[in-house]
Amino acid sequence: MPMYLPSFDVGGGGQVLDLETAVKDGILGGGVVVVHGGVLEKKLSLKKMMEELGSIEVPSVFICPISLEPMQDPVTLCTGQTYERSNILKWFSLGHFTCPTTMQELWDDSITPNSTLHQLIYSWFSQKYLAMKKRSEDVQGRVLEILETLKKVKGETRVQALKELRQVVTTHDSAKKTVMDNSGVSLITSLLGPFTKHVVASEAIGILVHLDLNSDGKANLMQPNKISLMVDTLNEGSIDTKINCTRLLEMLMEGKDSEWAVLSSLSLLVGLLRLIRDKRHPNGVLSGLRLLKLISLHESLRNSIVGIGAIPQLVEVLPNLNPECLELALVILEALSTLPEGALALMGCCSTIPNMVKLLMKVSEGCTQFALSILWAVCKLAPEKCSSVAVEAGLAAKLLLVIQSGCNPVLKQRSAELLKLCSLNYSETIFISKWQGAQSSRNLHNWARRFQIDSSNL
Repeated sequence: MPMYLPSFDVGGGGQVLDLETAVKDGILGGGVVVVHGGVLEKKLSLKKMMEELGSIEVPSVFICPISLEPMQDPVTLCTGQTYERSNILKWFSLGHFTCPTTMQELWDDSITPNSTLHQLIYSWFSQKYLAMKKRSEDVQGRVLEILETLKKVKGETRVQALKELRQVVTTHDSAKKTVMDNSGVSLITSLLGPFTKHVVASEAIGILVHLDLNSDGKANLMQPNKISLMVDTLNEGSIDTKINCTRLLEMLMEGKDSEWAVLSSLSLLVGLLRLIRDKRHPNGVLSGLRLLKLISLHESLRNSIVGIGAIPQLVEVLPNLNPECLELALVILEALSTLPEGALALMGCCSTIPNMVKLLMKVSEGCTQFALSILWAVCKLAPEKCSSVAVEAGLAAKLLLVIQSGCNPVLKQRSAELLKLCSLNYSETIFISKWQGAQSSRNLHNWARRFQIDSSNL
């Protein structure tokens, strides 16, 4: 049967060669390789090509049976099986004198370089690598054309150009670099202004959010009229546009300590809450919570969040959130609970205490910590009223779980303090009746002795 000889496209208008011709002419055999028409470069490194191509589907015959990775230096044993040189030598160094695939004992421990397979591997990866480079060059050229077009056109033509650029940028990393290296950020940013149509803003923001913006690019986007446009676009755009707007705003504000006033817009906060409450789109919920968390970490903006009624809305969505979103929501609520108005709003929401009690020792140690902090802030406001609700919701048993667990000492101490606060509002009979089983009652009395709580209060 004739051996299959793959063709080798050297790209850039170069000749298509078969393996035999390529070897003969030195392209695969250690001479030079044609990368662009008429331009000669040194032979490409197989290792470099593999690294740059990343995770691509490789023919099984190129895979080393030991490492399950493509071979760079294939060698063949007397059994006819081929392996990567370094892998089979390591196999031998471990005292094995068998073929790893067939487990046959070797009657000859010599290894023979498989030059034909090496050339096949090199040829295959060269084709893939050069094709990738050609696509990359094509992408860069198209990006430059679009950037030139955006300087000249308006209306629907501008929208179509932005859509194409957004598609290319989200698909090719090389396109992002081309945009940034050719003043594309400032060009796209210049399209955002007080009279920009939302369809243009949506596409422009969809591009910018995928770029690695430098300090100048961020400063340009921080202009009040551009922030205002982003907020308006967030409120009126599609779900993808809303997510892009929140992510871009988050990118702009990360690491900023003195410019958060630009995000004090009630319209922004309302838009974020609307996004967070839309459980049809988990990615939207996550992006909304991430930005709201950043805003809530700044004390000067917390009153605004409380003032628009954010607390009952956040408490309401807690049971529907995944663990990542849940922790973000609890961070926000804990930050808001440090305000007197925030603690009052939490206490006024009938679901606050039951929801927080359910979260203790359920999701993560972080969630437990935030829930305890919120419960403490609420119960301190009206100990008798809130303690009653908390104990009815099963707080005592949950607190004992925290105290007996392997969590950090700060959580245990806070649990002890909260349990003591609740116990002060009950007689011994009523409080212990909330525990399930005789063992729990004994644990409670043991706990009381351990933390030196007056047993008359239990």
